[in-house]
Amino acid sequence: MSAVATSLKPKGGTGQEAAVTFEGAAVRLGGRTIWSDVSVSVAEADFVAVLGPNGAGKSTLVKAILGLLPLAAGTASVLGRPPGDLKGQIGYLPQRHGFDAGTRIRGVDVVQLGLDGARWGIPLPGSPSRKRDAARVAEVIELVGAAAYARQPIGELSGGEQQRLLIAQALVRDPRLLMLDEPLDSLDLPSQGALAALLQRICREQRVTVLLVAHDVNPLLGYLDRVIYVAGGEAVSGPPAEVITSETLTRLYGAPVEVLRTSAGRLVVVGTPEAPHVHGSRHEH
Repeated sequence: MSAVATSLKPKGGTGQEAAVTFEGAAVRLGGRTIWSDVSVSVAEADFVAVLGPNGAGKSTLVKAILGLLPLAAGTASVLGRPPGDLKGQIGYLPQRHGFDAGTRIRGVDVVQLGLDGARWGIPLPGSPSRKRDAARVAEVIELVGAAAYARQPIGELSGGEQQRLLIAQALVRDPRLLMLDEPLDSLDLPSQGALAALLQRICREQRVTVLLVAHDVNPLLGYLDRVIYVAGGEAVSGPPAEVITSETLTRLYGAPVEVLRTSAGRLVVVGTPEAPHVHGSRHEH
């Protein structure tokens, strides 16, 4: 099946190279094609959500960008190099469901692990590198708005507070590309909105490209530049209003799908068993 892709152009006509580009790409797992003929591009400093039903290949796309899965066909470029070549310039936050309440490690130490986990040995107290690291850790904690609770045990913090500190950990090495797998999962609606606003601000102020896997697009709608919708072995990319439409989703799902907008501006997708779950909050009943 062919993918319909809308190219993403760098902002402001700067001519900068795209952060991520796939051309005619395909991935196979266990003899099964997950998606094929995928051509998508993510511009530098864009905020992009990867959407689609369970099992469609959203996390597979993330793994292919990270260089953890080889392409069965086509080509890919990440920060101008083959996937996996510039791991030090990519911040990655995998899917997780929070820390146990008994976890005693402080938030500031979790962020510090983003630096210490990439080197052999730990700098001695008082060394110049230790001082630089401490300043950088404090800087990213301030950036994500976590300074008020960063010295508390992370197990005592709310899900939203924990996610902010994990984002700080992913940012502490000053990446050019930040990738997050289901960071809104298990958060309440206010925390989802606050996290979406934070990620947009990181894009704008730090010029970091953010690629986020999500089930529900609604908390993100007011903040995203583009979406990549993965379904039916294909991928479609473009502005949310152009991709999340009845026509496009009907083609992707191979069945009639209708996209409705509520008076509050939320999108509701009806017509397939999985669609309401894809764009309906898990916290609504």
